Amino acid sequence: MENSKVDYPYETRLNILHPALEVIDVQAMADACEFKWFNQTLCRVNESVVRVAIIEGEYHWHKHDEDDEFFYVVEGMLAVDLEGRVVELAPGQGFVVPRGTMHRTRAPQRTVILMVENAGIIPTGN
Repeated sequence: MENSKVDYPYETRLNILHPALEVIDVQAMADACEFKWFNQTLCRVNESVVRVAIIEGEYHWHKHDEDDEFFYVVEGMLAVDLEGRVVELAPGQGFVVPRGTMHRTRAPQRTVILMVENAGIIPTGN
């Protein structure tokens, strides 16, 4: 078998791209992105990280047993599917998915979001 790990069709980069005291240009990253589902850790803030995602399509259902997850829409529209409920977020809106909650995110069009989560979170879920 060529690849023994579980593959997800996402480009996920967990390296911290920017140190403190450095300007972060989210719009330039979004403009340069060529992936359908891209996630990059931007910086660390205390024990958390801020990530940018440029996405179109849907993520798989998952949960984070130990960590809450915050989503903030910069542009586009993000749907957060929960069991029995869908939350739709427009630009300028944010939402917290509490730890242990099954969820998936969907973007019917190209969408740019920021996420704040524990630095040790497993992006694909537990």
